[in-house]
Amino acid sequence: MNRIAFPQSREARTPGQRFALLIFLLAIAAGAVYCVMHLLDDLAPVRESSAFPYILLGIALLIALGFEFVNGFHDTANAVATVIYTHSLTPNLAVVWSGAWNFIGVLISSGAVAFGILQLLPVELIIGVGSSQGFAMVFALLIAAIIWNLGTWALGLPSSSSHTLIGSVIGVGLMNQMLHGASGTSGVDWSQAVSVGKSLLFSPIVGFVLAGFLLYVLKLVVRVPALYKEPEKNTPPPFWIRCLLILTCTGVSFAHGSNDGQKGMGLIMLILIGTVPTAYALNKAVTANEMQTFLAVSHSASDVLQRYGNGVAPAADARGQVEKYVQTKTLAPDTIASLKHVIDSIESQIRPGQTMAGVPQGSVRNVRNEMYIASEALRIMEKQKAPAFSSDDDAVLTNYKKQLDHATKFIPTWVKVAVAVALGLGTMVGWKRIVVTVGERIGKSHLTYGQGASAELVAMLTIGAADVYGLPVSTTHVLSSGVAGTMAANGSGLQWRTVRSLALAWILTLPVSIALAGFLFWAFRGIF
Repeated sequence: MNRIAFPQSREARTPGQRFALLIFLLAIAAGAVYCVMHLLDDLAPVRESSAFPYILLGIALLIALGFEFVNGFHDTANAVATVIYTHSLTPNLAVVWSGAWNFIGVLISSGAVAFGILQLLPVELIIGVGSSQGFAMVFALLIAAIIWNLGTWALGLPSSSSHTLIGSVIGVGLMNQMLHGASGTSGVDWSQAVSVGKSLLFSPIVGFVLAGFLLYVLKLVVRVPALYKEPEKNTPPPFWIRCLLILTCTGVSFAHGSNDGQKGMGLIMLILIGTVPTAYALNKAVTANEMQTFLAVSHSASDVLQRYGNGVAPAADARGQVEKYVQTKTLAPDTIASLKHVIDSIESQIRPGQTMAGVPQGSVRNVRNEMYIASEALRIMEKQKAPAFSSDDDAVLTNYKKQLDHATKFIPTWVKVAVAVALGLGTMVGWKRIVVTVGERIGKSHLTYGQGASAELVAMLTIGAADVYGLPVSTTHVLSSGVAGTMAANGSGLQWRTVRSLALAWILTLPVSIALAGFLFWAFRGIF
């Protein structure tokens, strides 16, 4: 096969390409300025006794955005692979276009994927994120993920940032449990890990089968030879094929932003809550009317739990008892009464201020932790169907959990903008290696227009469906397996050396990231 040539040098760029690059860089600069201004605005009311929290915040944010930058090498590069490879768009314009739709996807994302991954972590690390162990956790997660992603990118392998991050989370949880032995400290939430693992395992299989089937149907229905030819050197495809490929690129970029972009957001929120809790532990955008609703629902939830407490008194350490329930998922006689006590404690601390912003600075971290513990306890009770609440009472508690999550599981707009900026920069720097792998090294023939469209359409729908259910999936795995599926369906044959390398990267990602993150967590505990 002859390799497709891509414009590289500055001299080779056309005026249109240089203009697109200029617009992209201006958008990046504007996004960076927006993020810095809003971060400074959020920190203005905060009074810290030393500069250390701000220094730690700056370092942690740079590392977190570095993770998203490296994520752009892998995952976002997959979104533009087919349009660049088929010359439907020039590389610079493709990156700008993909970045814009990633940004839109990030902005409208719910945050469910981000907080779903964080639920894998031990509860004591989440509520103690501002402690030395919390900082060790965050830095171990980020640095382990960056090291593995950079290593696989250097080899041109479309490794999964999602896979890597989840492995890092599991590694931290396992090491945390090993370090504490039989002290009752929790490790990984394995029920949540199994749910996440299923989405990561089955999504590539879905990509392979559906993309191959879609190409087969396409060849039966659309009998246009040009659709099934490999791209000609530096020649755009026919107009309607070009539109089709741009449309699928748009869909994958949007779906990637709404799903993959959330992973970095969740880690950034952990950093913000740990370093400057008075600014970010509670959602200060909760309005006065919403606060009144929260207080009313809180009172109703307390009444519901009172009826199911069987007259048992709460534990002396009510929050500790509820935290133990979240760790062990075993209902004790005083768990319900202790949960009611925690809910009453939350209400008593926030009622005088009338708004979330009015909660006293010294109480913010405690209120946030109690809200998180109560929300997790209610989630587990709903999942286990124990105790057996009536339908009306269950509706009250579900509503109260939504109110808690609205107050604690939020992502400021500037954080979403920062993630989108980092993803865009990473894509611009690292797209070529991944584009060549996707276009030339998976099959024995070049990727055709029809194959590219089929693989990207399936990737778009698969990632979008996973986002609806709050499940993380790998853009890399779905698209790469989709391309392999179209090659198999087309009878083109696969380059088994590349397939083995991709499979090896997929197999090794979990154990390597688990071991690396666990070791870094152990090491950073001593440093912090």
